Amino acid sequence: EPLILFVFNFEGLSVFSVLPLQFHLEIGPKAQGLYSLKFHYCQNKFPAVKQPYSFTVEVQEKNPGGYLSAAEIPLSRLYICMAGVFFTAALVWVYTLMKHRYSVFKIHWLMAALAFTKSASLVFHSINYHFINTEGHPIEGWAVMYYITHLLKGALLFITLALIGTGWAFVKYILSDKEKKIFMIVIPLQVLANVAYIIIESTEEGSSEYNLWKEILFLVDLICCGAILFPVVWSCGLFLSAAMNLEKLKLFRHYYVMIVCYIYFTRIIAILLKITMPFQWQWCYEFLVEVSTLIFFVLTGYKFRPASNNPYLQLPQDEEDVEMDEVVTESGALEGISKVKKTCNGRERQKESTL
Repeated sequence: EPLILFVFNFEGLSVFSVLPLQFHLEIGPKAQGLYSLKFHYCQNKFPAVKQPYSFTVEVQEKNPGGYLSAAEIPLSRLYICMAGVFFTAALVWVYTLMKHRYSVFKIHWLMAALAFTKSASLVFHSINYHFINTEGHPIEGWAVMYYITHLLKGALLFITLALIGTGWAFVKYILSDKEKKIFMIVIPLQVLANVAYIIIESTEEGSSEYNLWKEILFLVDLICCGAILFPVVWSCGLFLSAAMNLEKLKLFRHYYVMIVCYIYFTRIIAILLKITMPFQWQWCYEFLVEVSTLIFFVLTGYKFRPASNNPYLQLPQDEEDVEMDEVVTESGALEGISKVKKTCNGRERQKESTL
């Protein structure tokens, strides 16, 4: 049998051992930090020669407060608190929809479903972390519920952003062929990204599959973010080239800036902060991501709220309405004739006398 050598390095102390091995290491408050356990097979020291091997390792790592690391212990409480905040925001949004029900579109209810799904996902995520901390491993049922709600939340988020970005319901009711193709690309990619996330969550960091799916997740997430920005930029370019309502262009430009800021903060800035933070404060990364998501949801809901004074609901549905508003006639034959001006929700009508 070839020699299998374990090398353990803890604060400069190296331990060499031949199988079988069993050891107990207790770390005091002054030596706290992030530790790694690495395995090296001596027979594979030459790059051209790869010798197979197999072994079984049982590792039990435990902090005084549970099985989670110092960076993950606060996550269970964080997720349950943020779930309550998102649930409260969802209730406020539903109350707003009921109060202004004559100005409500289907996409408003889709936004409500997204908020409730986000809250449920955080609840199951908190429960999953609680059992990992107390039992040392996740409970399969709660983990599956978290993965299902997480997948639904991701799909609803990107679908809602894409629908708002294309102006569906607020400006037009029908999606063009190009916009439909965006959904055909984004939705499968979002499903793939969630599958990659689930595999990463349930895979050991040292395995080859972990690095592969981590790269897939990063690439797919980047493509999805780019695909979501495309319809907003397309709408802005369409309004500008067609010399349409300048308020339309201004509102969509503001929404584009919101999406860009949200993506940059959650994908780049928050990760950089996580890298530079001490290990016991790395949970702040998740806190920043959840708070930025809440702010993004609130700002999006405010901009697209179903109210009579909402600038989106005062915009005409198509170019014909814009042209009709600009027509002024001085013919006596048309005196006393009134035209009907339709607001974008299709429910409120207002008569205006022609000149």
